[in-house]
Amino acid sequence: MQVFAVQAKRLADSQPSARQQRDQKPVGELIVQGEDLGAWINAQQVGWEQLAPAQRFLLETVGVEPAGAGETAAPGRRSQDQRWATHLTAARQSAREGHLHVPRKHTETIRPGGDGKDDQGAVVKLGAWIDNTRRRAAKLSHQRRADLDELGMRW
Repeated sequence: MQVFAVQAKRLADSQPSARQQRDQKPVGELIVQGEDLGAWINAQQVGWEQLAPAQRFLLETVGVEPAGAGETAAPGRRSQDQRWATHLTAARQSAREGHLHVPRKHTETIRPGGDGKDDQGAVVKLGAWIDNTRRRAAKLSHQRRADLDELGMRW
């Protein structure tokens, strides 16, 4: 928490104020030890009531304030199940050709409505995912393996 507190202080000092920037969180601007500090601050603000009083005090000393009414957290990381579903959707879309033999650098754009994400479609690195999945085949659940077998996965 100490590293985050120091970086949060720097981030707070470099911007007007948390209240003025409420709608424009610096998500993705500052990465510390692999963590997105803007997303972390946003999560602390939204989950203010679940924090211990000492945690609230430390955050207040670096200029972080609780979230306003009606504010929600920015979308966080997707779970493994969500990522699996996205890649499986791309694999199903690619399997329209009757196989899953794709080069490692192959990408697939998920059509709108394929997973309900957005109007432009999401680009998935399908070739790398298939290659990595083949290498980790022994660790896959029976259901996931069956899903890929159904699409004609070559192990």
